[in-house]
Amino acid sequence: MKRLIFTFCLLAHVFLTAQSLEFSALADNYNMSVRAIQIWQNKVYYAATDSKFGYIHLNEPTIRKQMKLSDANLQFRTLAQTDDLFYVVNIESPATFYKITKSTFTAEEVFTDTIKTAFYDAFMFDEKGRGLAISDPRKEGKPHFRIISSKNYKNEDGIMPKYQEGEAHFAASNTNIAMKGNTVWIATGGTVSRIFKFNWDKPYFWNVYNTPFVNGKSSTGIYSIDFFDEKFGIAVGGDYTQQSENINNIATTSDGGETWQIQASGKNGGYKTCVKIRPKSKGKDIIAVGDQNIEFSSDYGKTWKTISQEKNLYVCEWIDENSLVFAGKNRILKAIFK
Repeated sequence: MKRLIFTFCLLAHVFLTAQSLEFSALADNYNMSVRAIQIWQNKVYYAATDSKFGYIHLNEPTIRKQMKLSDANLQFRTLAQTDDLFYVVNIESPATFYKITKSTFTAEEVFTDTIKTAFYDAFMFDEKGRGLAISDPRKEGKPHFRIISSKNYKNEDGIMPKYQEGEAHFAASNTNIAMKGNTVWIATGGTVSRIFKFNWDKPYFWNVYNTPFVNGKSSTGIYSIDFFDEKFGIAVGGDYTQQSENINNIATTSDGGETWQIQASGKNGGYKTCVKIRPKSKGKDIIAVGDQNIEFSSDYGKTWKTISQEKNLYVCEWIDENSLVFAGKNRILKAIFK
C-alpha cells in the first residue's frame, strides 16, 4: 500500500510539473522586432520597430491591421493601455508620445521629450488609469520619467533617488515597471541592480532597495519584474552579452520589494527579458522568456524547467491561465499551455 501511494504521488507530481507549449503563428516573417504587447478584446496589440503599431486577432489571425505612427524610422519598445486609449513612446530623444484611440484606431501626437538623455524603457498604466513612463536618468543622475493621469500630481518637496553612475533601465520587454493596488515598482540594472518603489498617494517620494541581483556591467541587471500582490514579486534578467550565464539572475520578494532572495542561481536557463505570473495561480506559476529559451516555475520561482527552445522571443503576455502570446524578432506567436 505504501508503495502504491508513493507511486501515485510520484505520477501526480510528474503530471503536475510536466509542462509544454503548443505554438501557432499569428505573424511570421514580419519585418519588425516586437518588444511591447498588450491584449485587448481578443486581439494582441504591438508596438515595434520602423514606427509600426498594429493588432492581430488571437483566434482569426487574418483579421489584422497595422499603421506607421511616423515617417521616421522610430523604435517603439513601450506600449501601455487605459480603458479607451493606447500609448506609445519611441526610445530615443526626441521621444514622441502618441496616443491611439481604441474605438477608431486613430493616432495623434501628445508630447515630445527633447531632453538629449531621454531613453524610454517602459510605460504602464494601472487599473485606475494612472500611468508612468520611465526613461534612463539624466546626466546628473536624476530620475527622468513622465506621469500621465487625470489627477494633477504636483512635484512638491519630493524625495527622489539619485542613480549611481552606470545605473539605468533596460528597454527589453516593457516590463521593468510593475503596479499593484496603490504601489509602483521600477527595476534598474547596470553597475547596480535596485528597486525603486512609490505609492500613488505620494508619487514623487521614492524608496530605494538594494538587491543581490547580478550587476557590475552595462549589460547586467534586472530586465523584468512582475508582482502577484503588494507583497510577492519576482525579478529576472542576467547579462545579454553572456546569455548562458545563470548566476544571481532570478530573485523573489515576499515583503513588497524591500528585500530580495536569489532563486535557482546556477540552476536555470540563463538570461531572461520578460517574466509573467500565471493568472489564477496566486503567484505559484511563473513563466519567463529570453532570447534562447522559455522557462516555467511551479513553486513561486524557486526552481525552473526549460519548456521550449524557441529563439529570439523577447516578451510574453498571458491571454488567460492556459494561453499566452509571445513576440520577438519578425514574429508573434500564440501558445497553448499543456
